Amino acid sequence: MHTSLASAAVWAAVLRIGLGLWWLESFRHKNLTAWIKRQAGIKWAADIAAKHRWEVVRTGFDAVVRPRPQAMTYVILGAELSLGLGLTLGFLTPIAAFASIALNLVYFTLMIHDWAEQGQNLMMVLAAVVVLGLHGWQAWSIDHLIGLF
Repeated sequence: MHTSLASAAVWAAVLRIGLGLWWLESFRHKNLTAWIKRQAGIKWAADIAAKHRWEVVRTGFDAVVRPRPQAMTYVILGAELSLGLGLTLGFLTPIAAFASIALNLVYFTLMIHDWAEQGQNLMMVLAAVVVLGLHGWQAWSIDHLIGLF
């Protein structure tokens, strides 16, 4: 395929890096003291889940997240940081892109009744799908340098 200025692989890498930077910003902008010491993020999610219109979300949150707020705080923070680094550097890119889709869909499901930020999550899912579809690890990536995928 011919594109302007650069190859499709390079444009896919640009999108992958942009998505990775988006995840890194999601991690960076959090008040880590509030998240880690007070589990502010988990408490916010618990409030949303408690009012959720879907029973499966309420019971799932109560079974998986509520009993272990500290661990889930680290899971979320670690996931955002790992996805950001993996996508930006192009390391284990297909795994990071699939995980990016999954994490955004979980958030989207939790927030289904409040569409205030859903555009961001849908755009992140779309970007990850395009990265996967175009094999966004073929340029400017650790995966390409070491011959993965």
